[in-house]
Amino acid sequence: MRGSDRRAGELFSYVNLEERVRASHPLRTILKVVNAALEGLSADFAELYSHTGRPSIAPEMLLRAMLLQAFYSIRSERQLMERLEFDLLFRWFVGIGVDDPAWDHSVFSKNRDRLLEGEIAAKFLAGILAQPQIRKLLSTDHFSVDGTLIEAWASMKSFKPRDGGGDSEPPAGGGRNAEVDFKNQKRTNETHASTTDPEARLFRKGSGKEARLCFIGHTLMENRSGLLVDARVTLASGHAERLAALEMIAPYADRPRPITLGGDKNFDTADFVAELREINVTPHVARKKHSAIDGRTTRHPGYAVSQRIRKRIEEGFGWIKTIGGLAKTRFIGRAKTDFSFTFAAAAYNLIRIPKLIRSEASP
Repeated sequence: MRGSDRRAGELFSYVNLEERVRASHPLRTILKVVNAALEGLSADFAELYSHTGRPSIAPEMLLRAMLLQAFYSIRSERQLMERLEFDLLFRWFVGIGVDDPAWDHSVFSKNRDRLLEGEIAAKFLAGILAQPQIRKLLSTDHFSVDGTLIEAWASMKSFKPRDGGGDSEPPAGGGRNAEVDFKNQKRTNETHASTTDPEARLFRKGSGKEARLCFIGHTLMENRSGLLVDARVTLASGHAERLAALEMIAPYADRPRPITLGGDKNFDTADFVAELREINVTPHVARKKHSAIDGRTTRHPGYAVSQRIRKRIEEGFGWIKTIGGLAKTRFIGRAKTDFSFTFAAAAYNLIRIPKLIRSEASP
């Protein structure tokens, strides 16, 4: 018989969120990994919050909600709270009951900013990788490194002289988006700065490409499973990628058995190669015409393997910038951009972990 189209609400709810999420849902595996990592951060959370006053949003719930924002490409905190209001899957993952109200988006943002003080994003990434079932998936001998531009939340029209003069004034009556002619004007980071985000730097990735206000995001990938083991954001400069690479590989270096580090041609410089060899790291970087590495390195089969696998790091950048929403940061300043980029790197790992665990378990 035909069903009724009646929309009368029920007085009582008997919805069990645990039963509404199917047993094979990938978020179940992810949630177990996330909860284990958050449990290890309990002491760090305790240091960030006062022992008196009104209870705030639990940081564990806050981070789980932020993961959903990355997984489902939700553009703003306002949209995230709206989704959390009606989506039972979101409520189950975050840990909110069916009858509990969602938070106000401004309260959510203020509580999220508190986590910057404790470097929680980096500790959360490390906590995920430290779990036994994840650690056995990682390589400790072979790594790859690269960097990508992250466009700053600042318009080129905000890039003005530091001394307050020099540029021609926009025509009167143009409003907030008046046309400005930059032709024949010399604009450099030494003489100009963005009034919107003073930490953003004018930079271009290569010849023939446009310069833009941006930061540089860096990741270190282990080559066995392609998981990101370190991530950070620096100010944009020509040597930032090499400096960040040395900082990220240092904790894994200086071992009796040499490790390898793959990279593109930007890392093929005499200084960088020499510094890697000083800490017992073999540089498996792509060769330029006049390369700093020779046949003593490239003759080994492992060099060709590193060059093939290092390109997988672009998959992480692609996910972080498209799905994770970091092609252009939504935040002002390097610190907040670094937090969001590192957290997006952790989210990228979590997306891949269920499949990796199944592959490891299968005969």
